[in-house]
Amino acid sequence: MIQFTIDGKTVSAQRGESLLKIAKEQGFRIPHLCYHEAVKPYGACRLCLVEVTRTSHGRKRTQLTTSCNYPALEGIEVVTTSERINRNRRMIIELLLARSPRARRLQDLAAEYGVEKVRFSRSDADCILCGLCVQICRDVVGVDALGFVGRGVNKDARPPFGEPSKECIACGACVETCPADCIKMEESHTMRTIVRWERSLPMRVCEDCGYPFAPTFQLMHFARQTGKPLGDFRLCPDCR
Repeated sequence: MIQFTIDGKTVSAQRGESLLKIAKEQGFRIPHLCYHEAVKPYGACRLCLVEVTRTSHGRKRTQLTTSCNYPALEGIEVVTTSERINRNRRMIIELLLARSPRARRLQDLAAEYGVEKVRFSRSDADCILCGLCVQICRDVVGVDALGFVGRGVNKDARPPFGEPSKECIACGACVETCPADCIKMEESHTMRTIVRWERSLPMRVCEDCGYPFAPTFQLMHFARQTGKPLGDFRLCPDCR
C-alpha cells in the first residue's frame, strides 16, 4: 500500500492501481467516457485528465495526464480540476462534439464545461471511437465479434468487412457499455436484434414462466465457457 494526495486529501491505495478508479472510490468526480472497470484502460477519450506532480531528486515536475491509465505512486500529488485541466477538457469536448454532435452525454458535458460552439468541421457520426464495445466483446464476453476498421477519418468500430458478424451472440454487453448510446437493441418475444451490427438471434424462453430471457446463441456460448450442458440454462435467472 502507498499514500499520495488527491486535491490535498491523503489517500491510501495499492501501488499501480488506476488513479481514476481510486478517485472514483474516494468520491472525486472526474469526467470520462471510455473507462470501464471490467477492461484495461487505455485513455481513448482523454477526458479524465488530471495534473500529477512528482518529486524527483528534490525537484517537482507537474504533468497533464489521463488518470484512467496512470498508476498510483508513492507521494504523488494529484489535482482533478484546474484552469489548465478545464481548458484541455473543453477542447476535447469540442473535438468530440464535432464528430458526434447528437451524443447526449457530450451535450451534457458541453453544457457543464461551457462549450457553446464548435469551431471544427462537423460530421454526423454517432460513434466516438472510444473502442469500449470492442474491448468488452473481446476481453469480457470472449467473443471478439468487433474490431476497428480503416484509418484516420475513415476509422470505425464494427464487425469485420462491415457484414453481420456470425460470432456475435447478441448478449447486449456493447449496448449497455456504449458511452455514446449509439448501439441500439430491439427485442421481441422471439428475437433479439443488435441494430448497429444487423445481428438478429432467436430468444430462449424460460420453461417455467415463459419469459424470453436470453438469445439461444448466448446460452450456447455460456455452456461452452462453463462446460455445463445447455439444458442447465433452460430457466431464466428468477426461476432458477
